[in-house]
Amino acid sequence: MPLSTRQAIAGAACFSLLTLMPSAALAVEPLDTFSFRLSGYVSKFDTEIRADGETERGTPIDLERDLGLDNDNIIANLGLTWRPWENHEFGLSYYTQSSDKTRQTQRTFEFDGTVYEAQSTVRVDFDIDSYEAYYVWWAANNETWALGPRVGLLWYRMKLGLSLDIDSSGNQVGGAISNDVSADLPAPTIGGSWRWAFADDWRMSADAGYFSMNVNDVDGDVYFGRIGVEWFPWDRSGFLLDYTTSKISVDADKSDFSGNVDFNDSGLRLGYVYRF
Repeated sequence: MPLSTRQAIAGAACFSLLTLMPSAALAVEPLDTFSFRLSGYVSKFDTEIRADGETERGTPIDLERDLGLDNDNIIANLGLTWRPWENHEFGLSYYTQSSDKTRQTQRTFEFDGTVYEAQSTVRVDFDIDSYEAYYVWWAANNETWALGPRVGLLWYRMKLGLSLDIDSSGNQVGGAISNDVSADLPAPTIGGSWRWAFADDWRMSADAGYFSMNVNDVDGDVYFGRIGVEWFPWDRSGFLLDYTTSKISVDADKSDFSGNVDFNDSGLRLGYVYRF
């Protein structure tokens, strides 16, 4: 039966609407040209610091056990990636956090040339800024997966301050005795990256790196790893969930910091991704 003019117009209109609507199954490539990531980082820090004085070696201090700082936090993390050429990608990320605590010490320790006796009341301030920059050459770049070598730089800027409020004899000191140390810890890594678009709107990724360094009076080892999954219910935006860990163990003999830092930063990130 031939279609009437009205039926033909209605059919054409429906077809046009369907072609303009986004597809329910969206094809996500393994690599983006540009992406922006905003996530909540449920982090766990395990940090031990030794700050030496001018003549005396300091005592290793565990920030959680000895100073009572919480090692579990939820902090914001920002990230950008940019692939200006087909097989070359650059990335940046940043987060910051601060914590403070007033605690009665359970043991005597020496920090930056000052001895803090057991049963003293000490006020602690700890700040950390974390920067990451990396480059990946996607040596293998296929329709559903990509693999390539990765060069990264983690840069941690730490500041730890102690001030004595009450000494071990119960005398009020009010912060008259205090010490502040700052440490800039550059941590390069060399490793690899992998991306896999295993379904129309799902993608997995992994990065890993290691470096042993002895530069600019900083001697130590750096480990880095990350694995995650991304889901894109919309064409240009979606969600991410990944687990990241980095470990730095360094000895430093610099003008701004002399001592040792053992720092382990790990945790889950859940966030939003905008991409094209």
